[in-house]
Amino acid sequence: MAARSASILTVLFSLLFVCIAALSAPAAALPIDSEPLVIETEAGEVEFDVELALTPSDRATGLMHRQSMPEKQGMLFRFDRTRLVVMWMKNTPLPLDMIFIDENGVVAGVARDTEPFSETVIPSPGRVRYVLELNAGAALRHGIAAGDRVRHRVIDTHGE
Repeated sequence: MAARSASILTVLFSLLFVCIAALSAPAAALPIDSEPLVIETEAGEVEFDVELALTPSDRATGLMHRQSMPEKQGMLFRFDRTRLVVMWMKNTPLPLDMIFIDENGVVAGVARDTEPFSETVIPSPGRVRYVLELNAGAALRHGIAAGDRVRHRVIDTHGE
């Protein structure tokens, strides 16, 4: 019962975070990190240039209000701890693929082709530490799937 209550509180806290994000003003693009993010897929490695959303403010704004993003670019969100994560598309005109990544850098699941401007909550498929947002269709084109390994300097591949 205590574990279920903790899970419910985590989801409620995440929803509160999302609501606060809706009130945030649009932000300019974050700088592209000097190190590419690499995903080891069944078909081979694929690289993306990423903006890093590491602070609460950056995570709250994310890709809101962006009209376009280069094909091989994305945004990597790092949360302060491993937990259930909820995302949404409010104020986001770009359809996106959301890659949910656990604390060890393993893809836990993919939400494909999310609906622009939607307020529907998109939950992680379990406890994750990172979310990578890419242009819609990128996961399918590159064969990104649960179980793939993600490498980048901000991903702690040794767990918490």
